[in-house]
Amino acid sequence: MRLSAFLLLFASACIAVPCPGQAPVAPVAGPASPAARSNPPEVAAEVAAAEEAIVKSDWKTAESKLAAYLTAHPDDARALFDAGYAADALNELDQAAAYYQRAVKADPQSFEAQLSLGLLLARQGKMEEARAPLEAATQLDAGEAGATAKARAWRALAQIDRGADPAKASSELLDAIKLTAETPRDTLLAAELAAATNQLDPAEAAYRRVLQSDGKNLEATAGLVHVLIAKKQYADAEAMARKGLEQSPDDPALTAQLATALVAQDKAEAIPLLEKLHQAHPQDENMTRMLAEVTAEAGDAAASDKLYAPLVAAHPDDAELLIAHGQNLIRQMRFAEAFQVFTKATNLAPADADGWSGLAFSASKTRQPSVTINALTMRSKSLPDNPSTLFLWATSYDLLHDRDLAITYYKHFLEAAAGKFPDQEWQARQRLLLLEKKQ
Repeated sequence: MRLSAFLLLFASACIAVPCPGQAPVAPVAGPASPAARSNPPEVAAEVAAAEEAIVKSDWKTAESKLAAYLTAHPDDARALFDAGYAADALNELDQAAAYYQRAVKADPQSFEAQLSLGLLLARQGKMEEARAPLEAATQLDAGEAGATAKARAWRALAQIDRGADPAKASSELLDAIKLTAETPRDTLLAAELAAATNQLDPAEAAYRRVLQSDGKNLEATAGLVHVLIAKKQYADAEAMARKGLEQSPDDPALTAQLATALVAQDKAEAIPLLEKLHQAHPQDENMTRMLAEVTAEAGDAAASDKLYAPLVAAHPDDAELLIAHGQNLIRQMRFAEAFQVFTKATNLAPADADGWSGLAFSASKTRQPSVTINALTMRSKSLPDNPSTLFLWATSYDLLHDRDLAITYYKHFLEAAAGKFPDQEWQARQRLLLLEKKQ
């Protein structure tokens, strides 16, 4: 069922990238402090005065003194870093980045400049640009800044890589923990990374460790529910999601996860929950797809198709949407329209067996036996026959007056049906009597 993939996608996104109302997993902190220098050289009097202002958080005074000094000494790496630090504190982020970059250029061995530049770029969302200075910082002597500052570089790199390369992020997090003690945030990230690499047991254990010390941690609760769903422990996932929702009734990740668990257990509560999510996120197309699919499975094809209609209009070449729309048309017995939709879907996605199944059925209902046989042939490349397709084979060959193949497929159908399709079985037996009589 494709629904579960959409649900897990939405719920996972709310864990990795905060949904409305959720705190981020691990924000990247500010710059390295100028109070802890790596290999401090002799300091110019003007720079020393600016640093005294920085210690007092008198950023404007520091900024003024450093600007004047840098006019005459544009390549002083220490002054450039201090100017960047002051601009950073004043939230003049582009100017701060420019100063940090100049400081790095003037002295590539400056640990605090490399670290602060990387942290600032990461805070600005410029993750790939942040990587190089952060990696450089991990290879430099941190001086008086010490292991704690270098661990910040490793943790920031782990945050950058958590989505695209969780295995690398795990290694970077481990490097951070080697330098400083593991924090609850580290445990959360380790759990997320383990889940992302399908190490579900370690991920579950890590989430439970966080919850042992902080039973109300919603991030750990959502992460644990996600793992339990992945392990198909739906009843446990449902219980944990409900527990989290008692604390935060409108949490979108937990609501989506509860809906996932309920759908997997065929519980009717899933539809009201999905409707709630859809109302809260009306522009979220994944959410609309989820609600449309569950509504169709609940037997309301017309209501489901109203949800699919704007999606199909927005994405007319999305084969999955077309197939879902076509299935709803079949349920409403609008076979000619379904035939057109499945024809387009199979042209767009010739490897999708669901599209060929729909085309075969709609072609049969519109009395196009040659098209039905071709669609069944294409479907058989990826899926085995079942009683329904065997009946379509038989009736199509019957309409084409291919008596031998019709007889063969009617017999195959009766063997496979085994009393589960009484109407079609009666029809098959009647046709066999007539066809075999003509032999």
